[in-house]
Amino acid sequence: MAKVKGAVVVDNEACKGCDLCVVACPHDVLSLHKNVNGKGYHYSHMSNPEACVGCSACAMVCPDSCITVYRVRV
Repeated sequence: MAKVKGAVVVDNEACKGCDLCVVACPHDVLSLHKNVNGKGYHYSHMSNPEACVGCSACAMVCPDSCITVYRVRV
């Protein structure tokens, strides 16, 4: 079976820092960034990118659809 590597892309300006994606991630890939976006929210980012398997759990729970998940076979 091929190993899958994932990548999460977050629209930083659309993210309101609700933290749902961070909680939903089974591999502790995401966290809220210490910086804020233009609206004053701490946005989500990949703090542990090597652990991402591209499961898309984060994108499914995002209420604003600001997360895109890419999967690549390695």
